[in-house]
Amino acid sequence: MFFWENGFNLKERLVPQGLSNAASAAVEALKINSIMEKLRKGRPAVLKRRNVHGEQMANLANFYFRTWNIPIRFLSKVKVWRRWEIKCFNMLNGHRFCAVASGERTVIEDKLPGESLWDHMNRGTLTGRMLTAAAKEFHRAHHFWSDEFRGRWSHGDATTTNVIYDAKNDRARLIDFEIMHEKSLPTTARHADDLLVFLLDMVGIVSSRQWLPFALCFLNAYGEADVIAELRKRLVLPGGLAWIWWGVRTNFTKPAKATRRLEKLRTEIRRLGLHRPARAKRARTKRLPSIHCQVMSPGMPRASSRTLAIKDKAKAASPGMPSRLPTTR
Repeated sequence: MFFWENGFNLKERLVPQGLSNAASAAVEALKINSIMEKLRKGRPAVLKRRNVHGEQMANLANFYFRTWNIPIRFLSKVKVWRRWEIKCFNMLNGHRFCAVASGERTVIEDKLPGESLWDHMNRGTLTGRMLTAAAKEFHRAHHFWSDEFRGRWSHGDATTTNVIYDAKNDRARLIDFEIMHEKSLPTTARHADDLLVFLLDMVGIVSSRQWLPFALCFLNAYGEADVIAELRKRLVLPGGLAWIWWGVRTNFTKPAKATRRLEKLRTEIRRLGLHRPARAKRARTKRLPSIHCQVMSPGMPRASSRTLAIKDKAKAASPGMPSRLPTTR
């Protein structure tokens, strides 16, 4: 157990200086790959190349993640990253677009149509329609099976930068697979972390008027109550050096501002019941026609009807009437 003193706990005082450097390098490690556009077979493509020192930077960032229990890892090994990048891109977008390896350190991907939600957000052109498309794509992606996770797939770096929106087709697509969740993390927790990262990217940039409606629009469109319930638990800023990574995720928004907005979202999730599964509607059972029924014409009384019962009673013999004719001698 660690005790707090003047705003810092004992663990922070005892960590080596190298850990602080590792935390700072986590930001720089986001640039472990260089990216450029080119034409490939007459089609626009994106060329991603692992930088010479990218592996060392990624390992340093991973040291920081492990120390502060942040459940993600950069794929530092070039071969591992390249295999995962190509596999994820083709799994999600392979019906129209393709990613292939090129050389020892490079991946070439077809350029996806549209712009990133990050660009829209910074221009002030982000809309609920775009957020709905993004949520639907995350929902779709989260239902793919992953052998690596032995469960359903997750992104690990679900920022608005990595969501491309195609306005012509009203479709969002996911890119950039350099970061992977810890494989031991439960599926619901991984999915909730993807939603959290996406929302944190918006928390300091969209206006106060738009923040809550946009966040709720995204969660409503995603629609998985168990994941949203897990997300709600995570809408609390961490302490210690773990805040450095949250600073990256929130684009270094002031903690007080981020706290207020996340608390409002927690309250609304609870008020609207987004974290509770919808009550299952009672299935209506339809009575199937009996195979023994005979076709009846309109107006013909049914066997159980009151009309038929009255007629039968009228035809019945009186109690005083003999059941057979008298015999003659």
